[in-house]
Parts: sequence; C-alpha cells; structure tokens
Amino acid sequence: MASTDRHAAYLGAARFPALDGLRFLSIVPVIWHHSTTGPIAGLLGKGPVGVDLFFAISGFLITTLMLRERRATGRVAVGAFYGRRALRIFPLYYAVLALYVVRAALLPPADPVRAHFFRSLPFWATYTANWFVDFGVPHPVLFAFGWTLATEEQFYLVWPWIVRASRGRLFPVVAALLLVAAGQAVAHGLFPGALPPESLSRRVVGSIATPILLGALLAFLLDLPRGFAAAARVLGWRASAPLALAAVVAMLAVDTVPILVVQVGLALLVGACVVRPDHGLSWLTDARPVRWIGTVSYGMYLLHVSAITAARRLLPEGCSVPVVFAVAFAGTMVAAAGSYRWLERPFLGLRERLRG
Repeated sequence: MASTDRHAAYLGAARFPALDGLRFLSIVPVIWHHSTTGPIAGLLGKGPVGVDLFFAISGFLITTLMLRERRATGRVAVGAFYGRRALRIFPLYYAVLALYVVRAALLPPADPVRAHFFRSLPFWATYTANWFVDFGVPHPVLFAFGWTLATEEQFYLVWPWIVRASRGRLFPVVAALLLVAAGQAVAHGLFPGALPPESLSRRVVGSIATPILLGALLAFLLDLPRGFAAAARVLGWRASAPLALAAVVAMLAVDTVPILVVQVGLALLVGACVVRPDHGLSWLTDARPVRWIGTVSYGMYLLHVSAITAARRLLPEGCSVPVVFAVAFAGTMVAAAGSYRWLERPFLGLRERLRG
C-alpha cells in the first residue's frame, strides 16, 4: 500500500484497537509491582514503567482526537473536551476516593496513616497530590497511586489550550519539547537556584510527565503526511511492533539504561501499533480478552491496590508474590468489570452524546 493510502487509512480510523491491548500491557506490570513487598533487581522490578506506557497512550490518543477535531471543525472545543474527560474520569475516581475515606475513618484515631490521609484529602480531591502530598513519610500512604491521575488531569487542563492556540503545529510541538526539557532538567538536578530543592515550583516542574508529551509529539508526527511517511519507514513493518517491545524489555532488564530512553521506546511501540493495523503484535493486542482488560483498565488501576490488600488478608501468611499477584489480578478484573458495567458505562453514554 502506498504511503499516501496508508496515511489516509490512518486518518480515517475511528479506533485503534491495539491501544486497548497496550493498556493490558500497562496494567499487568503495575499490579505486579504493587503485589511485591520490596525492590526487585532487573526486569521484575520495573513494574512502574506500566504507568509510563499508560501516559504515552494517553498523550497520543488525546492529541490525535484534538487534531482531528480541529481538522473537521476548524477549532478545538475545550469546554466539550473537559466535559468528556470529566464524565470518563470523575465518577469512578471520586467513588473510589470515598471508599478510601471510609477505610481511613475506620483506622484508630492515633494511627499516623489515618492522619496523613485526611491531611492529604483536599489534594487527592483536587488532583494536586503530586504537588502537595508528602510521600516521604515512614508509613504507607493511602491512595498513593492517585498521583498518576493528578499528573494526567494537569496535562488535560493545559494541553488543549496549547493545541488550540495555534492553527499550525509549530507552537504545540515547540511547547511540548520545552516541557520535556524542563521536566528532564529537574529530574537530573539542574537549575537548583531558579528551582530550589523541595520548593513548590520544583515539584510542579518535576511533575511534568515526559511519556505523555512523547505520545503527543508522536500524534503530531503521524498527523502530517511527510511525518507519517518518515515514521512508516521505521515503524511500518510488521516486525516493528515486536522489535519495539523486545527493545523495551531488553532495556528494562538492564538497570543502567536511562528511563528517558525507555520512554522513547514506549512511544515508538505505540507508533508501531497504530501506523499499520496488521502489525506483528496484533495477535496479542487485538485478542478479545486482552482488549477487554484494556477497556476496563482504568477501573483496574483504581481498584487494584484494594484487591491486593484483600488478597493478602485472605491468603495464608507468607504466600509468594506470584500467588498474591494472581489472586489480586483476578479480583481486580471482577471488581473492574462491575465498576465498568454499573458505574462507568452510563457516564460513557453521556460522554458520547457530548462528543456528538
């Protein structure tokens, strides 16, 4: 198929089925990571990278939808975008947060975990926990996984205005590159004078999620005919997706590979899975059970820590990590399926009306 035809097919695709499959590859390592009881060397200790893959998918998909909306209507309707995001994210998020409020309230009044949670509750409720919550305490932090949702919501709050601000692509692309550079500078300890350690400004800049912006940059690249053609030369082979996944796994197995390199590999994996529908991982990403897990992965993310806690209480003391993981994963799927059917899906119907 000619490059122009492949690009037209890409622009005309209503859905990218592989993204649900990639969400499956995101949630599995995250649940594994929280099932462990301490740091693990090598590949099995790199579960948090699942969050980076979630971020890359989100940045790519959100930016792609905005670029297509702008092409079709001449603008990005930011208010409608916020409405759709709220209907997708808020109902389950605040329902789970309410359950954690009940859980914390049942703890002894003198428990430091309880006190820390209620001090942090305003920040969990306003998606600012990654800026204001103290994660350096010597006890568990309830709802700690919520920092990722804060990071995403902050991206959703700002990014549509950046995309809308210019009818071209130069300004958003330059803005994304500058944000990546700022986040990486803080991650590597640069600019201690302008951004003092432990300052709010440093925490804000340090909260910039590089994988989200890499996904957004991928969306801009593939939206252009020349960009798509250039990317297809590398990512458009059937073997490109398996090779990208293998490269990411190989890098994760080596502790010395910089996380930025891994994140670039994750963005390339997303690109290889959307440039051509019949990519070499489609047997996995497009399989119905895998796509189903990807569909309910948001609920799985919010509910998996509770499932792990329940698994540890139900299983005999001293059970191995793989057993805890297997039981917790099954429980997480059941809980997420119920959440999707009875809580999320009604709001998703409203979201589709708003999209229309």
